[in-house]
Amino acid sequence: MIYLTNTVGLNPGIVGTLIAASKFFDGVTDIFFGAMIDKTKSRMGKARPWMLYAYIGCAVTLVAIFAVPLDMGRTSQYIWFFIAYTLLNAVFYTANNIAYSALTALVTKNSKERVQMGSYRFIFAFATSLLIQSITIGAVAAFGGGAFGWRTIAIIYAIIGLLVNTISVLSVKELSQEELSRSDMEEENGPEAGNNLKAGDIQAKGTVEEKYGLMEAAKLLIANKYYLMICGVYILQQIYTAMINMGIYYMTYVLKNENLYGVFSWAVNIPLIIALLLTPALVVKWNGMYKLNLRGYMISTAGRALVIVAGYLGSVPLMLLFTGIAALGQGPWQGDMNAVIAACSEYTYLTKHKRVDGTMYSCTSLGIKLGGGLGTAVAGWLLAASGFVGTAAVQSDSCIRMLYFIYLWIPMLISLAMTFILSRMNVEAANKKIKQQGDV
Repeated sequence: MIYLTNTVGLNPGIVGTLIAASKFFDGVTDIFFGAMIDKTKSRMGKARPWMLYAYIGCAVTLVAIFAVPLDMGRTSQYIWFFIAYTLLNAVFYTANNIAYSALTALVTKNSKERVQMGSYRFIFAFATSLLIQSITIGAVAAFGGGAFGWRTIAIIYAIIGLLVNTISVLSVKELSQEELSRSDMEEENGPEAGNNLKAGDIQAKGTVEEKYGLMEAAKLLIANKYYLMICGVYILQQIYTAMINMGIYYMTYVLKNENLYGVFSWAVNIPLIIALLLTPALVVKWNGMYKLNLRGYMISTAGRALVIVAGYLGSVPLMLLFTGIAALGQGPWQGDMNAVIAACSEYTYLTKHKRVDGTMYSCTSLGIKLGGGLGTAVAGWLLAASGFVGTAAVQSDSCIRMLYFIYLWIPMLISLAMTFILSRMNVEAANKKIKQQGDV
């Protein structure tokens, strides 16, 4: 957003509207690519081919977003951004991210390993996010600033992403469908059932050859209340992140020091990484993910409420302290989120007897796109409504008040809403109850 408003000179309200309009093109792509992954058969498995090839498109469109020609007419610039943004989110990122997330359920059936995979995944994700937030502004300036600086950094990040994504794809192996189905049978009926189950029997049960179309896949997801809850939490989480990322405006125009954005990034990401390191052990200690996630977000909500108090007191040290406490509470959900989605997929299997792992993980891409897009759009609308002018050194009082609302109040309200949803999302207990009823 700050590239588009302060470098290209686009109106934040129009950019927000274009982002919101782009979401209409995203409406069915999540479920579509999830269903395609479920139906894919290749030597690489179901998810890995999509993860590998889709990132090529991600790299190209990422660079395109940060390469809007300055000599274009204003309308052409908006069109350029809209097409690049839509292709990145609705097509390439969707296919890549759903496949990447689905690997959690496709490379292991062990719940503890899934939690560990999720924790390690987000440890590196937040460490990378911390690095990017700390160095990007300075790196852009080091390359001369302006459009050339942003474009150069985008190219560097795209190349690094392409290399790392390829290494990730080639470094894992998916379980065969027979292994996945055998594991399900063992969970329901004991090891002997899995050992004695023949491939023909598996296919007869409908767990190898899934025969369902896009509409039926959508119905399977909608029928799973935990899937809807996870989508809701994921969307809110991404809106939260979008508001926190507006901190670059808050630091620049309220705290009068844009370099504080990197400092606050440390206050967010270091506690998250610490929490992720502890998450696998805490899941074992508390015998599941439900209590850990709920209590964590109760802490997070309290932390964000105290950030508001510190913000109005004008105390940067207290803001950093309470920001860290809030981030620490959010960590467990970040670490075991993929394991919760896997449990959600298991709930569909136990109730509908269909494997929809790829389709189920569409909630990750759906949440990132809708939440991130909506969050960025709302931030743009609010900035425009407040009278923000990207080329002005000093902003109006109405704009400053709006930055307080965006950066301080909205994250706390979102954290409160997420706490309520997580209090209702005990999918582990639901699965255990169904299995017990089946034994009876």
